[in-house]
Amino acid sequence: MAAIHRGKWAAEIEGDFVVFLIGARVSPRHPLAWFRDLGGRRGMRHMLDQLMADPDSGLLGYVMGMPVIVQYWRSFDQLEAFAADTAAAHPAAARTYWQRVSRHGHGAGIWHETYLVKAGEYETVYGNMPSFGLGAARGSTLRRAGDVARERLRRARSAASGTT
Repeated sequence: MAAIHRGKWAAEIEGDFVVFLIGARVSPRHPLAWFRDLGGRRGMRHMLDQLMADPDSGLLGYVMGMPVIVQYWRSFDQLEAFAADTAAAHPAAARTYWQRVSRHGHGAGIWHETYLVKAGEYETVYGNMPSFGLGAARGSTLRRAGDVARERLRRARSAASGTT
């Protein structure tokens, strides 16, 4: 089990970054089709683990959940490059998904949202937690958190602008 960081902590990451949320609508009546639609054992977790093994991919970290997977990327360009890289698994998986659901229509539904985050324009807080979310992403650091969100945001903005 991961070590617990006692007390109140905040995550910091240098520069801009991207938060990418992706999820699926579960089809309880067709679990096998749902599993296949989402790539089976070669699905999202497999792709993300491959990206994490390559520090140059741009994927800083991810939190696997259902129905939402949260991904942290260094840049939108790197996220877009992953999605379009015909030598990687994603384009083939996406093509297969759309072919399968257009044939039977009762499998998984999918969605995603992309957020471009400017340096200093975010706030995090973790209380008595192991490294999680942005705090677990490569390149982020944990520090003792201030008392309120406004103070944490002020400090993050000051750090991003180089002022104290």
